[in-house]
Amino acid sequence: MEAWPFPELPASVPGRGLAPLVYDSATRGLVAAEPEGDTATLYVCGITPYDATHLGHANTYLAFDTLQRVWRDAGYAVRYAQNVTDVDDPLLERATRDDVDWRDLARSEVDGFRADMTALGIIPPDAYVAVTDRMEPTAVAVAELLAAGFAYRVPAPEASADSDGVDVYFDQVAASDLTPWRLGDESRMGRDEMLRIFAERGGDPGREGKRDELDPLLWRAKREGEPWWESPVGRGRPGWHIECAVIALDELGSTVTVLGGGSDLVFPHHEFSAAHTSALSGEPAARLYAHAGMVGYRGEKMSKSLGNLVKVKELVAALMA
Repeated sequence: MEAWPFPELPASVPGRGLAPLVYDSATRGLVAAEPEGDTATLYVCGITPYDATHLGHANTYLAFDTLQRVWRDAGYAVRYAQNVTDVDDPLLERATRDDVDWRDLARSEVDGFRADMTALGIIPPDAYVAVTDRMEPTAVAVAELLAAGFAYRVPAPEASADSDGVDVYFDQVAASDLTPWRLGDESRMGRDEMLRIFAERGGDPGREGKRDELDPLLWRAKREGEPWWESPVGRGRPGWHIECAVIALDELGSTVTVLGGGSDLVFPHHEFSAAHTSALSGEPAARLYAHAGMVGYRGEKMSKSLGNLVKVKELVAALMA
C-alpha cells in the first residue's frame, strides 16, 4: 500500500544530537531509545479507516514523527512500519450503518488520512501495510501458534455452515510460561483492571470454551455477511492483535527499537501483540514501548464514540482560509 509523500527535511544541521530518552510504558521510566546497531526500528499502530483523522490521531503520529527526527539528528538510520486495519468490526459496523461497501469506506478514509499526514508534514512509514494484503502470512502465523501449543480452537456455533465452525484463541498462560513475554509486562495492570478494559476494548472474557478469560482471539471463523479469506486455519479473518505482530516481524524483525501508538493501545492491543510476537519469534517484541497521551476536548477525551472530534482536514481548511 502506498503511503504519502516524504516532507522536505534539512539536508544537514550543525552538530550531532543524542539518542532520545523516551518514557517506557513497560518500566514506567525514561529509557534511552537506542537501537542495537545503526538503524532504529519503529512500529506504530495505524488507523482503522472508518472515520476521518482527528487531533487525537494527529497527536500520536506527530509524537512519533518527532522521535524519527531526533533519531536522524543523532545519526541513526530509521526503518518505520505502520499498519492499516482495513478489516475489523468498527469498520464493518460503520459500513453497514451507512449502507456502503466496507472496502470503499476503507479506501476513502485511507485517502483522507494520507492527505492529512501530508498536510501536517509527517514522515511516512517505509512500509505502509494493509492488513488485507497480509492475510496469508497472518493465517500461517496462527497455524504456527496452534502447532506450537500457543493457541487452541473453540467451537463457534454462530459460524457459517461452510466454515470450519471454530474460532482460534491465543493461550496467554502458555505464552507466559514458555516465552520471554509475561502477562502484565507491558501494561503493568492487575488482573481485575485487565478484565475491565479487555471487555471495553473488543475482548470477550465471557466467551464459553476459552481456557482463560483474558485469552485474545487470533482467527474468527467465517460468519454470514462478513468478509472472509481461505486459510490453513479455515475460512475467516484475523483477530485484532495478531496482524501487528506479523507485520512488525515481517518488516522490522523480531525485536523493534520502539513499539508505539496511542495510550489507549497499551492494553490489550500492545500487550497481546507483544505476546504473539514473542511466541512466534522467541524474542521480546520491543526494546521499549512508547505511547502518546490522549487529547482532551472540553473536559473529555476526544474520541469517535463521544462524537467530540476536531478533524484535521477541517482545522487545516480553517487555517488556510
